[in-house]
Amino acid sequence: MNQTVEGLIEKLAQEHTLETGELAILLKARDKQAAELLRQSADNVRQRVYGRQIYIRGLIEVSNICKNDCYYCGIRKSNGYCQRYRLTEEEILTCCQEGYDLGFRTFVLQGGEDGYFTDQRLCSLIEEIKKRYAHCAITLSLGERRRESYQRLFDAGADRYLLRHETATKAHYQRLHPPEMSYENRMDCLMALREIGYQVGCGFMVGSPGQTIDHLVADLKFIEAFQPDMCGIGPFISHRDTPFACQKAGTLEMTCYLLSIVRLLAPGVLLPSTTALGTIDPKGREQGILAGANVVMPNLSPSSVGKKYELYDNKLYTGQESAQHLEELKQRMEAIGYEIVTGRGDAKTYRI
Repeated sequence: MNQTVEGLIEKLAQEHTLETGELAILLKARDKQAAELLRQSADNVRQRVYGRQIYIRGLIEVSNICKNDCYYCGIRKSNGYCQRYRLTEEEILTCCQEGYDLGFRTFVLQGGEDGYFTDQRLCSLIEEIKKRYAHCAITLSLGERRRESYQRLFDAGADRYLLRHETATKAHYQRLHPPEMSYENRMDCLMALREIGYQVGCGFMVGSPGQTIDHLVADLKFIEAFQPDMCGIGPFISHRDTPFACQKAGTLEMTCYLLSIVRLLAPGVLLPSTTALGTIDPKGREQGILAGANVVMPNLSPSSVGKKYELYDNKLYTGQESAQHLEELKQRMEAIGYEIVTGRGDAKTYRI
């Protein structure tokens, strides 16, 4: 690691910004020394804001039915091998009850863009969850919807919305999605969510097909400017039944490097250590936490559908991924010096 890289990391840690060219240098110069200095800097900032507390989210995968045909996704509409399912309202509420009893105070309702989940059905579900668990947060991750829809869901009680931007470069977005999907609409959705008042999450895949250093720099500058409340970053992993079946996966090392940079660019961000990290490496989620992440999302979905929500091959769904084995996850976090806590775990404002 040369003095230039060391100086850039110091600047990033102190000022929480770098110029476009400086970020490119930092990414191109990645090595073990730079990664460790970045990790230490990110950990220091994370501890300043959140201490050593790790927030848990109860993930409920409500449907793997999707109208979209994203080229990288295992539940794309063209995948005739996908075993489709949709949870009923009663099944979703049962998942919430089991999660609440285990200590979860945030429920994440995630699914494909399934037309069954109209505003009316979702508002009814959100209102019932809030009626039963008034102090819990509801995060939605249900893709692109109309602004009016986002407003209705917010008015019904939804607190957060996670919509990965996927890439901040239009040409790269077009490589990952079919023509009927629009980069401009994705960005418009994110801006609408922010304007409505949601705690908003964006994010991208590391190592997605065609991704370059310039694309990653654009992603990082977008995150710096947008200052999301949440940011989902995980490695790209291919799915056998997609056009990108033979593409190499993103790496643990680069993902953790980027997690550290994002923590320094947006110190108060809620940053998950994703299931995808745990899929590519048995200690992947621990490495993500050590790199600056502060959220883990065990799966509350019924075991009967756990393997069906397969966005990528070999998705982690083992004992420690199951909410019923939350104690083991707690022990794994404690082993690296962190503590899983209950509570909503809202994003925090950080002042330089």
